[in-house]
Amino acid sequence: MKVDTDTTDLLVIEDKPVILGLMLIVFILVFVGIGLWLMLSGEIWGLLFAAIGGGLGFAAFFAFVRRVQVVFQRPEGYVEFRRRNLFGASRKRYALTEIDRAEIEESRSAEGGSTWRVVLVIGQGQNVGRHPITLAYTNSSGHRRAAEAINRWLDAARAEGVA
Repeated sequence: MKVDTDTTDLLVIEDKPVILGLMLIVFILVFVGIGLWLMLSGEIWGLLFAAIGGGLGFAAFFAFVRRVQVVFQRPEGYVEFRRRNLFGASRKRYALTEIDRAEIEESRSAEGGSTWRVVLVIGQGQNVGRHPITLAYTNSSGHRRAAEAINRWLDAARAEGVA
């Protein structure tokens, strides 16, 4: 997750899981390649190997690899979530005045490791709740910088009477 644009009127936070996407593509290709090699060697179960391994990799790619942009527009007074995956895109807007702050949520595994994600907190109105920027928790280092940039940008907007 990184701060893509940070100006007085525009803040863009972006998450592109490129490494995860590449790893899953390699996973899919390995399973499909081994399965095809087994089939060409006369082992019919190679088809099952390719279908199950490739299918699981494709399902993970669909579920976890999505580009996310959160665009804060001061002049227009909105925050827009833009999500795009392999099969389409979605957009959702909130009024800039609804956003209270950004926070970091932490998830701890049973083994003791931690992962994080940034959420936008809405305290009042019809959209009350915690709205995560990314749906998945990750251990990347950009979460804290993104949350700090959002809170700094929102404080500046409130000082000008916009948010």
